[in-house]
Amino acid sequence: MRTDIPEKLLRIASDIEEKGPQNLTRLSVLKRWLSDPIRLASFAVFIAKRAFGLKGKAKGEEAALFKKARELLKNAGVVDPQIPAEKAKELFYQLSEYQNEYERHKSKLIRIIKNLNLYLVEEGLRIYIRDRNNPSSGYRLAVSYCENYDPAYGNMLDKKSLFKIEEIIRFMFTYEALTDLS
Repeated sequence: MRTDIPEKLLRIASDIEEKGPQNLTRLSVLKRWLSDPIRLASFAVFIAKRAFGLKGKAKGEEAALFKKARELLKNAGVVDPQIPAEKAKELFYQLSEYQNEYERHKSKLIRIIKNLNLYLVEEGLRIYIRDRNNPSSGYRLAVSYCENYDPAYGNMLDKKSLFKIEEIIRFMFTYEALTDLS
C-alpha cells in the first residue's frame, strides 16, 4: 500500500541541501512505515545488503564475515526476503561475537564497534530474526546507516547522508510498487 513517507524523506533530503545538517530524529517518520513486520524485515535485510556492499577494504575475519553475509543475503528478495533462519542466526551470533568488546565510561558499558558496516549487517539480521514487531529498531538501524559525525554539529544528517537517504527512498518506492502488483 502506498504511503507518503518517501515524500517526507525527500523533504528531509531537500532540507539538508537547502538548510544544512538536520537532526537524526527527523528519520523517526520511518517508524510508521516500518510498523508492518514484513516491511521491517525487508528493510532490515535491505540495510544489511547495502552495508556489505559498502565494506571497503576488509581483511582476515572481517572479510570472511562479509563473504558469509553476501552468500546468505545475495538472493534475498525486496519483499519478504526468505533467509534460512538457522544460517541467519549462526551469522548473527558470529557477528555479535566478533564485536563483543565493551568499555566502561562513567557508569555505563559502551560497546566498541570495530566495523560499522558489520554492525549494520548484524543489526539487520537481529531485526530479521527476532525483532520484527519493533519499528523503533528499524528507525535506529536507519539512523546508524545514515548518520554522519561532524565536529561542528555532532552526529547529524548532512550532505554525506543524502545518498543513503535517497537509497532508502528508492527501496521504499520499489517495495511499495512490488506489493501493489501482488
